Amino acid sequence: MLSSITILTLPALILASPTLHKRLANGLALTPPMGWNSYNHYNCAPNQSIIHSNAEALVSLGLADLGYTYVTTDCGWTIPHRTADNKLTWNGSLFPAGFPALGQYIHDLGLGFGVYSDGGVQMCMTGGVNQTGSLGHEATDAETFASWGADLLKYDNCYSSAEKDFPNVDYEPLTSPHQNYVNMRNALDATGKNLLFQICDWGVDFPSAWAPELGNTWRVTNDIIPNWRTIFRIVNQVVPQTDHAGPGRWLDLDMLEVGNNIFTHAEEQTHFALWSILKSPLTIGCALNDSFTSVSASSLAIMKNENVIAFNQDALGVSANLTRRYSDEGYDVWSGPLSGNRTVAALVNWNNHSIDATLDLPDVGFQIAGWVRDAWTNETRKNVMTSCKASIEAHGTLLLELGETVPAGVYQLDGAPVSSPCNLKVNKQGSSYQISTGQSSVTLPVTLIAGNNNTLAISTTSPIESITITPPNGTFYPNTAFTISGPGNASHITCVPGLCAPLGVKIGDLSPNNSASLTIPASAKAVGSRYVELTYINNDVAISTSWGEGRNARNITISVNNQTTRLEVPLSGRSSELYSAMKGWGDSAVLGVLVDGWKEGDNEVVVGNVGGEKGVQSLGADFVGLKVF
Repeated sequence: MLSSITILTLPALILASPTLHKRLANGLALTPPMGWNSYNHYNCAPNQSIIHSNAEALVSLGLADLGYTYVTTDCGWTIPHRTADNKLTWNGSLFPAGFPALGQYIHDLGLGFGVYSDGGVQMCMTGGVNQTGSLGHEATDAETFASWGADLLKYDNCYSSAEKDFPNVDYEPLTSPHQNYVNMRNALDATGKNLLFQICDWGVDFPSAWAPELGNTWRVTNDIIPNWRTIFRIVNQVVPQTDHAGPGRWLDLDMLEVGNNIFTHAEEQTHFALWSILKSPLTIGCALNDSFTSVSASSLAIMKNENVIAFNQDALGVSANLTRRYSDEGYDVWSGPLSGNRTVAALVNWNNHSIDATLDLPDVGFQIAGWVRDAWTNETRKNVMTSCKASIEAHGTLLLELGETVPAGVYQLDGAPVSSPCNLKVNKQGSSYQISTGQSSVTLPVTLIAGNNNTLAISTTSPIESITITPPNGTFYPNTAFTISGPGNASHITCVPGLCAPLGVKIGDLSPNNSASLTIPASAKAVGSRYVELTYINNDVAISTSWGEGRNARNITISVNNQTTRLEVPLSGRSSELYSAMKGWGDSAVLGVLVDGWKEGDNEVVVGNVGGEKGVQSLGADFVGLKVF
């Protein structure tokens, strides 16, 4: 019986993982919260009629039945000054019945009442008059919100930087906003009422390191903006943080723009799919219904897709991860586990045109899926071997649920006797091996082409139960073995002890004028394409640049004998971009890529930033090393 053949398997993104911090356990948000918030559509100009009509729409449109139950009035609800007894109060012209009555109205609909405040001297505002914040008044305001019957508090971060005389926003405060959230957390606990606490500091000071023990959700990025490029920017920042998510504490990618007539239908699907599988709160940000407009049927259908909602609300509570990035081809592969031994997989087309793409099941850890269901069409395919092919619209997503899966590298043949050739897409054509089958298992090395274009023909009279493919060993080439050339400022940098794993050294400041080269030998069996794991560092956090072209990504290229492969790598930072050692620039990650150009004998391998001069990424990702398989 043939049981094992040596072949390459493809791992997902690997991150240097510090110990996770203590997490809040208040019994709330065991799955990501769902609801509606006024900000994305109405900015800081809500009123009683707007809140009433949209809350009613959650019920009448069937959204509440699907889990969208929190209704939050965002900025713009209060007045510039406190009352005579030092309390916050509502703007009577905008909310004539008052906030206690608003909460009761929402509760009578069977929904949760969400309120908004800010950890600064003023609340965030988009136009209109200034409105007082909660800084220094946390205990009073927490009691006020509890007395109004609030179920949720979204807590913002404007006007909070005392050392700089309280500017509107400060992305580089001299001290962390952490303490402001501690103060409000303690104040909420003192009320005796269990409120869902949403931290909104826009990702300043890497809140995943401290927010889980304070809030049920925390924003990990700056605001979503009404432009397609915002989606790529946000998910690139989430990549190194997904393991912080779990029951009761969730990464908040910001409110949904579905229904705001900003994105195409395909873009709305991608936006909703990524937020769902990354386990972000699903907070509707459009006008569901008011005196001027109502949500479109197509956008409503996306937000009501029960398959996609189920990915978000899955009881396992594990976020998807980036498993492969095909920068030259313009698409990503993301995947994550679901309860019941199921998996969700997404192939995201970042191109401005449609593509015919192939989801290789080994990219998400499998060789075979007993069934695959398309989340959008609800169509199911049976016994899928190795790959799924689909045409994907510009900026669209192939979103699949996989079940009855077999791990990558294992080909189960159900024990059927094989007396005629059994053809499997696993091995290189043109090679012949003779083995003895008079034993329970046989193991032998077989030469393969990197990728998915291999065919194996087996002729035997013995029954074959399964074929198992195991990965080869790779060779790691550290950056210290590479020679830097060019007129730029690239150099070998010695890192703070314990950082820049696994070496403690990196090459930084790779401009388009710099490169780092090394000669790597290859045998005749290792020509063409080879799989490479790139160890890199990128903490170019797009906070202040998020409104423009910031992408939370950096370019890096690997050229083999002048054939160049490009990766636009996401963030790797897992520590504070402001206060930690090396400000996150010592946190390494590993991402795999198929690299062409290998030949027998010596190969010139050049790591650089080819094409960096064409965009906003004038500096490439920092380079730690390559593992070549």
